Amino acid sequence: MDFQIVYQLVLATFLGALIGLEREYKKKGAGLQTYSLVCLGSCLFTIIAFSIVSVYSDYSKMVFDPIRVIQAIVMGIGFIGAGVIFQQSSGIVGLTTAAGLWAVSAIGTAVGMKFFSLSAFATFLVLLVLSGMGILEKKVFNRS
Repeated sequence: MDFQIVYQLVLATFLGALIGLEREYKKKGAGLQTYSLVCLGSCLFTIIAFSIVSVYSDYSKMVFDPIRVIQAIVMGIGFIGAGVIFQQSSGIVGLTTAAGLWAVSAIGTAVGMKFFSLSAFATFLVLLVLSGMGILEKKVFNRS
């Protein structure tokens, strides 16, 4: 197995876990395992998609667009996100979880495409939004 691929998979799992830890700390349903798996899965699908292009490049009649796999990742994560959004008498819950899973999927895709700095910075921004903006909402808008 290629060390580069192992590194990408481990990095994606780790970055997803960082965000998942924040969700675990806030006692949310989707946490460490969910965020790690979504990030890992998105990375793996991206690696496979771009590897297929190089493996089958000798077949002149075969046309394969790896961008379609990224589109499929986005659509698939949309189904997962839709499954975590619920309307209750107190309001809609799960929107932040759905958005977080969507963002972590993008991070996994970025790792799969070897955009390591971008994925690390995006992880930082997601953590900033989930932790810092929550504090800001509580103080400025008096939300519990």
